[in-house]
Amino acid sequence: MDIDVIVVGGGPAGLTAAAYLRRFHRSCLVLDAGDSRARRIPESNNCPGFPHGVSGTELLRRMREQARAVDAAFESAVVDGLALVDGGFEVRAGGRRWRARKVILATGLSDRLPGDDWIEAAVGCGALRLCSICDAYEASDLAIGVYGPSEGLGGHALFLRGYSASVHALPTDDGDGGEDGDASRGAGVQWLQGGGRLAFDGQRCSYAPPGGEAVAFDTVYAYLGSDTSAGIAAAAGAGLTPEGEIIVDADQQTRLPGLYAIGDVVSGLNQISVAVGHAAIAATHAHNALPFVPRGGDGAGAR
Repeated sequence: MDIDVIVVGGGPAGLTAAAYLRRFHRSCLVLDAGDSRARRIPESNNCPGFPHGVSGTELLRRMREQARAVDAAFESAVVDGLALVDGGFEVRAGGRRWRARKVILATGLSDRLPGDDWIEAAVGCGALRLCSICDAYEASDLAIGVYGPSEGLGGHALFLRGYSASVHALPTDDGDGGEDGDASRGAGVQWLQGGGRLAFDGQRCSYAPPGGEAVAFDTVYAYLGSDTSAGIAAAAGAGLTPEGEIIVDADQQTRLPGLYAIGDVVSGLNQISVAVGHAAIAATHAHNALPFVPRGGDGAGAR
């Protein structure tokens, strides 16, 4: 096998892993579908090293440049299969095949969003947001809507009540949110009738309850769930949690030796800084588990 490690995913986690592996003089190929969740971030203000914020696209550009600076290889591919082979793994994308001694899965999550054609514009200007841990500080004291299925919506709304006195729950169904819903109402969150319509006027989102007048918000957080490609790992023999996240050990390794998973595809806090830490752990463990290659005087030991 010519490749030491294949990294599946070109988001912050995958790009960090690639940079580490190349700096260990390990051969590394990044298979990138080009759809990192980070690209939707208008401005991240809790990413270390950017005191004035950084857009997701700019962060990805810089991290990709950093990986390329140490000659990480990239190919555009949507990976759809993974299998154990003698000495390592085979990674598949359509009719293409690659083999590597080890694989790091950094495929992340894909947020489920309303199907309207204005979604990208609303996310781009901050009228619609996807991560309160990331940017609720910027929404402090604004009129906030929290949109999604009633189950679990109360917990999200309660968290945001710590940032603003004006928080409205906008359920997509007729549920009351159970105990979390009661707790949020007790803290002052107002629940509008479920099943209404979310709209965007180019600046702000509004929610119209069935038969009622639309209410406009400075920003709306959407919690509609997410999709993951963890099934690729499960099909190869890795374990998943009941929530569908890949189970890993302290070294980010699955129960299949040599198969690692990092970032949002595993259980934990879905944050860039966490994903970067996962990447450092996995890449270092993979390097140490690969055969030792002494450095030649003429650089022949470099990979």
